Amino acid sequence: MDDVITDIPPPSRFLLEDLNNFTPPPPPLPSPFLVFSSADSKKGFQPSLLIIAMSSPSLHFLHHLSSKTLVASLVLPEIPFAGNSVEPSLKDKSCNIYALNDAEKLIMIVLVQFSVTPERAHAVAKLLIGEKIIPERVLILDSVQSRNFRGKLPPDETIAFKLETSLERKNSDAGDSSLVKGLDYYPSGSIVDGLAAALLSRCQLKKIKGTLCVSWPDLGFPVMSLIKSLLVRDVFAGINYTTDGDYEDEYLRLSRRKDRIDSDLYT
Repeated sequence: MDDVITDIPPPSRFLLEDLNNFTPPPPPLPSPFLVFSSADSKKGFQPSLLIIAMSSPSLHFLHHLSSKTLVASLVLPEIPFAGNSVEPSLKDKSCNIYALNDAEKLIMIVLVQFSVTPERAHAVAKLLIGEKIIPERVLILDSVQSRNFRGKLPPDETIAFKLETSLERKNSDAGDSSLVKGLDYYPSGSIVDGLAAALLSRCQLKKIKGTLCVSWPDLGFPVMSLIKSLLVRDVFAGINYTTDGDYEDEYLRLSRRKDRIDSDLYT
């Protein structure tokens, strides 16, 4: 007589992947979309430069530019509006698009203040570049992700690298002024993923001069100074702009608070 306790049970009638066939697939997420602040804005924009900020220091500096006007917002349906303030704030989970007031050329600034999943990155990149917004040049500001960097990132050193589309690099090689000067190219073997990669790929596809600047670390006064210097020296040269408040002191306090929280996790 068979021992029902110790004998190997017969194989299941269903494989694990077969069981998943009985589970209905989740409904598709609604597409992201742009909300414009005025009817005239729906006609679209053709800025000479589009700056897309995702790193903490770039978001903080560009948020405090007082000479900018809100023209649109990008809405990602899965990101809730709950907790957002009436006036734009760095604490919000939002993606606001601004025009930097300048008499000679239009510069637009996008502040991406929420995480975009890899599967949604290309849809967001398509909205920001090449449809309603057709820029001559694009600058993307992101942080180096340690998991994607080939080599060791020093915790007490501030560094930045750049990647360029073939058109941007071709113009630089031909003697035209590079948008971001004095930075080494991102080391071979290191990768960039997510929204930053999708945006740079979009520039390459649409034959737009694009530059991706990645900095390390994401917090700290030195990296804020580096990004500010890069923008003031290279990007905003000859452009009138103003900043509001003591944003540098505020960023320093934020960095110290974040460092204290991180250190508490390991004590």
